[in-house]
Amino acid sequence: MEYKRAQFQEILSRINEPRSKIQVIVGPRQVGKSTLIGQVLEECTLPFDSYSADDVTGVSADWLTQVWESQRMKMAVRGENKRLMVIDEIQKIRNWSETVKAEWDRDTREKRQLIVVLLGSSRMWIEKGLTESLAGRFELIRLSHWTYTEMKDCFGWSLPQYVYFGGYPGAAQYIQNETRWRNYVKDALIEPSISKDVLMDTRIMKPQLLRQLFEIGSSYSGELLSLTKVATQLQDAGNVTTLAGYLHLLDECGLLCGLQKYAEDEARKYNSVPKFQVHNSALRNVYADEDFSEVIEDAKLWGRYVESAIGAHLVSQAQIYDYKVYYWRDKKDEVDFVLVRRNKKVAIEVKSGRRTTNQGLAVFSQLYHPHKTLVVGSGGLPFEDFLSMDLNLLFK
Repeated sequence: MEYKRAQFQEILSRINEPRSKIQVIVGPRQVGKSTLIGQVLEECTLPFDSYSADDVTGVSADWLTQVWESQRMKMAVRGENKRLMVIDEIQKIRNWSETVKAEWDRDTREKRQLIVVLLGSSRMWIEKGLTESLAGRFELIRLSHWTYTEMKDCFGWSLPQYVYFGGYPGAAQYIQNETRWRNYVKDALIEPSISKDVLMDTRIMKPQLLRQLFEIGSSYSGELLSLTKVATQLQDAGNVTTLAGYLHLLDECGLLCGLQKYAEDEARKYNSVPKFQVHNSALRNVYADEDFSEVIEDAKLWGRYVESAIGAHLVSQAQIYDYKVYYWRDKKDEVDFVLVRRNKKVAIEVKSGRRTTNQGLAVFSQLYHPHKTLVVGSGGLPFEDFLSMDLNLLFK
């Protein structure tokens, strides 16, 4: 039986509803957006056509208009009351949002039941187009990196396998050959994400600097490192402001972020030293010096890897569960992750057995009175239980 992600039923249900909003599916590369919509179309009872802007040379807004008009003609010629149109990689089309707005509004005026689903892998440019031109006309369906539960259910992975190899379904078949796995992640996942989702859509003055920042930041995932220190390690000179901008772009593409220190003063948050954090463990470990067998046999190594994996899980699920992720530190006291959803704060300490006792949770609780405090790992909720749980429970 083919594995279906949780969003399958949500998408299928929405396209069967009366036409109301454009359905927009967004998520990082290689998390299964195209596969998921293909599964939906197999069970869809509506007549449909599916297109990909990737398949068209010199794709333009004119092409999009022509495609839309062909759907109207099919409905008229065949006497269809309702029809579905799917367009993948919509962000590849210049001025796509203005064209979609014009065509969608025309169908609305003419009371045409043409259901529209758009897919895109550049979250930043998709959401920019939606907010600028399509306000009130769309609903977002966000796909995250695959969770431990999904990788376990689909591929039978153990917790150590997920911690080390991450949550890319396309890479799962290569984990028995780590050289092949590393090459696949670098060549088929990382490079396309940077070259197609960042460099093609954004004016980057120093592309090599951005790539170096990604590699260094990923290698330091789970650790605090000032951008000033990062700049000294880079071959290509770049100031801190430039690096901060590049880090933001990498975050928007679901690759790497810099968590800010939690503070009730917004200025202090954004002036803090960032804690680098990948969105998927594979993005860190593909650059690691240790093989999988070395990691699982060394308790100290395992601790570093699992802490980064917990962070990757929290960061990649943040938009799905509607919270923001920070860290907190004051001198020797620290909290690994602080989740904030509106007026509720949840403080999480990850303990792998390699750390000495840390009073961070107690100190943080006295200062900020969080909704919940939680130890994950040694002496607390087991790693496997945490990675399998509904994160909404943290805020109840």
